[in-house]
Amino acid sequence: MANIFKFKQFDVNQSGCAMKVNTDGVLLGALANAPEPKNILDIGTGTGVIVLMLSQRFIKAHIDAVEIDEVAAKTADENFNASKFADRLTLFAAGFEEYFNANTEKQYDLIVSNPPFFLNSLASPGAKKNLARHTDEAFFEKFILCVSRHLTDDGLCTMILPLPTANFVKVLLAEVGLYLQTIISIKSFAESIPHREIITFGRLQAMVDETDVVIYDEPKVYSAGYQQALKEFLTIF
Repeated sequence: MANIFKFKQFDVNQSGCAMKVNTDGVLLGALANAPEPKNILDIGTGTGVIVLMLSQRFIKAHIDAVEIDEVAAKTADENFNASKFADRLTLFAAGFEEYFNANTEKQYDLIVSNPPFFLNSLASPGAKKNLARHTDEAFFEKFILCVSRHLTDDGLCTMILPLPTANFVKVLLAEVGLYLQTIISIKSFAESIPHREIITFGRLQAMVDETDVVIYDEPKVYSAGYQQALKEFLTIF
Protein backbone atom coordinates (compact mmCIF):
# COMPACT_ATOMS: atom_id res chain seq x y z
CA MET A 1 0.00 0.00 0.00
CA ALA A 2 1.24 3.49 -0.90
CA ASN A 3 0.62 4.86 2.58
CA ILE A 4 2.72 2.20 4.36
CA PHE A 5 6.35 3.08 5.08
CA LYS A 6 8.29 -0.07 5.94
CA PHE A 7 11.12 0.01 8.47
CA LYS A 8 13.29 -2.96 9.46
CA GLN A 9 11.36 -3.76 12.66
CA PHE A 10 7.99 -2.05 12.14
CA ASP A 11 5.65 -0.50 9.57
CA VAL A 12 4.17 3.01 9.64
CA ASN A 13 0.74 3.63 8.14
CA GLN A 14 0.63 7.31 7.16
CA SER A 15 -3.09 7.50 6.30
CA GLY A 16 -4.73 10.72 7.45
CA CYS A 17 -1.48 12.32 8.63
CA ALA A 18 -0.65 15.72 7.17
CA MET A 19 3.05 15.22 7.86
CA LYS A 20 4.38 11.97 6.43
CA VAL A 21 7.52 10.10 7.44
CA ASN A 22 10.38 12.47 6.61
CA THR A 23 14.06 13.11 7.19
CA ASP A 24 13.48 15.38 10.20
CA GLY A 25 11.46 12.75 12.02
CA VAL A 26 13.77 9.80 11.39
CA LEU A 27 16.85 11.80 12.37
CA LEU A 28 15.21 12.83 15.63
CA GLY A 29 14.18 9.23 16.30
CA ALA A 30 17.71 8.02 15.63
CA LEU A 31 19.69 10.73 17.42
CA ALA A 32 17.65 11.80 20.46
CA ASN A 33 19.42 10.35 23.47
CA ALA A 34 19.33 10.05 27.24
CA PRO A 35 21.04 7.67 29.69
CA GLU A 36 18.77 4.62 30.03
CA PRO A 37 15.45 6.49 29.98
CA LYS A 38 12.55 4.71 31.68
CA ASN A 39 9.82 7.18 30.72
CA ILE A 40 9.74 9.01 27.38
CA LEU A 41 7.22 11.46 25.91
CA ASP A 42 6.78 12.42 22.24
CA ILE A 43 4.84 15.67 21.77
CA GLY A 44 3.09 15.92 18.40
CA THR A 45 3.66 12.31 17.43
CA GLY A 46 2.02 12.43 13.98
CA THR A 47 2.36 8.96 12.46
CA GLY A 48 4.14 7.73 15.60
CA VAL A 49 7.38 7.01 13.74
CA ILE A 50 9.62 8.69 16.34
CA VAL A 51 7.97 6.71 19.15
CA LEU A 52 8.48 3.44 17.27
CA MET A 53 12.15 4.24 16.63
CA LEU A 54 12.72 5.11 20.29
CA SER A 55 10.94 1.91 21.30
CA GLN A 56 13.39 -0.07 19.19
CA ARG A 57 16.36 1.77 20.73
CA PHE A 58 15.29 1.87 24.38
CA ILE A 59 13.85 -1.56 25.06
CA LYS A 60 13.02 -0.93 28.73
CA ALA A 61 11.31 2.43 28.29
CA HIS A 62 7.59 3.19 28.44
CA ILE A 63 6.69 5.84 25.89
CA ASP A 64 3.72 8.20 25.93
CA ALA A 65 2.70 10.04 22.76
CA VAL A 66 0.53 13.15 22.45
CA GLU A 67 -1.19 14.20 19.22
CA ILE A 68 -3.78 16.96 18.89
CA ASP A 69 -5.08 15.94 15.44
CA GLU A 70 -7.72 13.24 15.98
CA VAL A 71 -7.17 11.45 12.67
CA ALA A 72 -3.39 11.40 13.06
CA ALA A 73 -3.79 10.22 16.67
CA LYS A 74 -5.96 7.31 15.52
CA THR A 75 -3.41 6.35 12.87
CA ALA A 76 -0.52 6.55 15.33
CA ASP A 77 -2.41 4.41 17.84
CA GLU A 78 -3.02 1.78 15.16
CA ASN A 79 0.68 1.85 14.28
CA PHE A 80 1.58 1.35 17.94
CA ASN A 81 -0.85 -1.54 18.37
CA ALA A 82 0.43 -3.24 15.21
CA SER A 83 4.03 -3.14 16.43
CA LYS A 84 5.90 -5.55 18.69
CA PHE A 85 6.41 -2.66 21.11
CA ALA A 86 2.67 -2.16 21.74
CA ASP A 87 2.69 -3.03 25.45
CA ARG A 88 5.09 -0.13 26.16
CA LEU A 89 3.27 2.57 24.18
CA THR A 90 0.35 4.84 25.11
CA LEU A 91 -1.35 7.39 22.84
CA PHE A 92 -3.18 10.47 24.12
CA ALA A 93 -5.35 12.36 21.61
CA ALA A 94 -4.86 15.83 23.07
CA GLY A 95 -2.81 18.99 22.87
CA PHE A 96 0.28 19.09 25.07
CA GLU A 97 -1.19 21.67 27.47
CA GLU A 98 -4.34 19.61 27.95
CA TYR A 99 -2.23 16.51 28.44
CA PHE A 100 0.01 18.09 31.08
CA ASN A 101 -2.97 19.66 32.87
CA ALA A 102 -4.48 16.18 33.19
CA ASN A 103 -1.16 14.57 34.19
CA THR A 104 0.41 17.10 36.54
CA GLU A 105 2.65 14.59 38.33
CA LYS A 106 4.15 12.92 35.25
CA GLN A 107 7.93 13.20 34.95
CA TYR A 108 10.03 12.13 32.00
CA ASP A 109 13.66 11.16 31.46
CA LEU A 110 13.38 12.14 27.79
CA ILE A 111 10.92 14.39 25.98
CA VAL A 112 11.14 14.66 22.19
CA SER A 113 9.29 16.74 19.64
CA ASN A 114 9.31 17.49 15.93
CA PRO A 115 6.91 20.41 16.48
CA PRO A 116 5.18 22.94 14.24
CA PHE A 117 8.17 25.07 13.45
CA PHE A 118 7.50 27.92 11.02
CA LEU A 119 7.30 30.91 13.33
CA ASN A 120 4.79 33.62 12.39
CA SER A 121 4.91 32.58 8.73
CA LEU A 122 2.28 32.46 6.04
CA ALA A 123 -0.12 29.56 6.40
CA SER A 124 0.39 26.70 3.99
CA PRO A 125 -2.58 25.52 1.90
CA GLY A 126 -4.87 23.18 3.78
CA ALA A 127 -5.87 23.39 7.42
CA LYS A 128 -4.32 20.07 8.46
CA LYS A 129 -0.87 20.85 7.08
CA ASN A 130 -1.11 24.36 8.50
CA LEU A 131 -1.73 22.89 11.97
CA ALA A 132 1.18 20.50 11.53
CA ARG A 133 3.77 23.02 10.30
CA HIS A 134 2.95 26.54 11.48
CA THR A 135 2.82 28.18 14.88
CA ASP A 136 3.77 31.35 16.74
CA GLU A 137 6.12 32.36 19.53
CA ALA A 138 3.49 31.77 22.23
CA PHE A 139 3.42 28.08 21.32
CA PHE A 140 7.09 27.65 22.15
CA GLU A 141 6.86 29.76 25.30
CA LYS A 142 4.13 27.44 26.61
CA PHE A 143 5.95 24.36 25.33
CA ILE A 144 9.24 25.14 27.08
CA LEU A 145 7.45 26.06 30.31
CA CYS A 146 5.56 22.74 30.32
CA VAL A 147 8.71 20.79 29.54
CA SER A 148 10.55 22.48 32.42
CA ARG A 149 7.91 21.22 34.83
CA HIS A 150 7.87 17.62 33.60
CA LEU A 151 11.53 16.67 33.18
CA THR A 152 13.21 14.58 35.83
CA ASP A 153 16.23 16.20 37.53
CA ASP A 154 18.60 14.76 34.94
CA GLY A 155 16.01 14.49 32.17
CA LEU A 156 16.54 15.85 28.66
CA CYS A 157 14.37 17.35 25.95
CA THR A 158 15.34 17.06 22.28
CA MET A 159 13.74 18.95 19.39
CA ILE A 160 14.46 19.32 15.68
CA LEU A 161 13.94 22.86 14.37
CA PRO A 162 14.89 25.30 11.60
CA LEU A 163 17.70 27.57 12.78
CA PRO A 164 15.63 30.75 13.38
CA THR A 165 13.18 28.79 15.53
CA ALA A 166 15.99 26.95 17.32
CA ASN A 167 17.60 30.29 18.17
CA PHE A 168 14.32 31.58 19.59
CA VAL A 169 13.91 28.44 21.72
CA LYS A 170 17.47 28.79 23.07
CA VAL A 171 16.61 32.24 24.39
CA LEU A 172 13.61 30.82 26.26
CA LEU A 173 15.60 28.16 28.13
CA ALA A 174 17.28 30.40 30.69
CA GLU A 175 13.91 31.89 31.66
CA VAL A 176 12.74 28.51 33.01
CA GLY A 177 16.01 27.14 34.39
CA LEU A 178 16.95 24.93 31.45
CA TYR A 179 20.35 24.72 29.76
CA LEU A 180 21.47 23.74 26.30
CA GLN A 181 23.44 20.46 26.22
CA THR A 182 23.99 19.53 22.58
CA ILE A 183 23.48 20.93 19.09
CA ILE A 184 23.50 18.70 16.02
CA SER A 185 23.54 20.76 12.83
CA ILE A 186 21.86 19.06 9.86
CA LYS A 187 23.27 19.84 6.42
CA SER A 188 22.25 18.58 2.99
CA PHE A 189 25.89 18.54 1.83
CA ALA A 190 29.21 19.12 3.57
CA GLU A 191 29.51 22.64 2.11
CA SER A 192 25.85 23.53 2.77
CA ILE A 193 24.57 25.92 5.40
CA PRO A 194 22.71 23.93 8.10
CA HIS A 195 18.94 23.88 7.55
CA ARG A 196 17.94 22.21 10.82
CA GLU A 197 19.31 21.82 14.33
CA ILE A 198 18.61 19.02 16.76
CA ILE A 199 18.92 20.72 20.13
CA THR A 200 18.98 18.99 23.51
CA PHE A 201 18.51 20.75 26.82
CA GLY A 202 17.90 19.92 30.48
CA ARG A 203 18.27 21.17 34.04
CA LEU A 204 22.00 20.57 34.35
CA GLN A 205 24.55 23.10 33.16
CA ALA A 206 27.14 21.66 30.79
CA MET A 207 29.56 22.54 28.04
CA VAL A 208 27.55 22.53 24.81
CA ASP A 209 28.61 19.70 22.51
CA GLU A 210 28.27 20.67 18.83
CA THR A 211 28.38 18.19 15.93
CA ASP A 212 27.17 17.94 12.32
CA VAL A 213 25.23 15.41 10.31
CA VAL A 214 25.62 15.62 6.53
CA ILE A 215 22.85 13.86 4.60
CA TYR A 216 24.40 13.54 1.12
CA ASP A 217 27.93 13.11 -0.24
CA GLU A 218 26.49 14.09 -3.63
CA PRO A 219 22.95 14.24 -5.06
CA LYS A 220 21.09 10.99 -4.30
CA VAL A 221 24.17 9.49 -2.58
CA TYR A 222 23.74 9.27 1.20
CA SER A 223 26.75 10.02 3.37
CA ALA A 224 28.35 7.37 5.56
CA GLY A 225 27.30 9.33 8.66
CA TYR A 226 23.65 9.43 7.62
CA GLN A 227 23.69 5.73 6.79
CA GLN A 228 25.31 4.93 10.13
CA ALA A 229 22.63 6.89 12.01
CA LEU A 230 19.76 5.12 10.26
CA LYS A 231 21.09 1.68 9.35
CA GLU A 232 19.16 -0.04 12.16
CA PHE A 233 15.88 1.42 10.84
CA LEU A 234 15.72 2.07 7.09
CA THR A 235 15.48 -0.88 4.73
CA ILE A 236 17.59 0.91 2.10
CA PHE A 237 20.71 0.60 4.30
